[in-house]
Amino acid sequence: MNYMELVDTMTPAIYRSFKLAVEIGKWPDGRRLTAEQRSEAMQAVIAWGKLHLPEEEQIGYIDKGHKAGDSCDEPSETTLKWQEDSRE
Repeated sequence: MNYMELVDTMTPAIYRSFKLAVEIGKWPDGRRLTAEQRSEAMQAVIAWGKLHLPEEEQIGYIDKGHKAGDSCDEPSETTLKWQEDSRE
């Protein structure tokens, strides 16, 4: 069994357990994760998410949103008109 097959067999409960362990740095029983364990668990969480979650729920997803208008679609030069102060 290769790594991706192993990740694919993870249950959602294992995914949630690994994700929480990475977030707080501890296993469910309270033991601290080593740096290697944290790295491996994080890789498994990311890989499992890629296989089983929609893009917007995956680790690292950035919602780029939508523009409010079309003013940024085509950048154009805008000429500034300076007015002299008439109060003098």
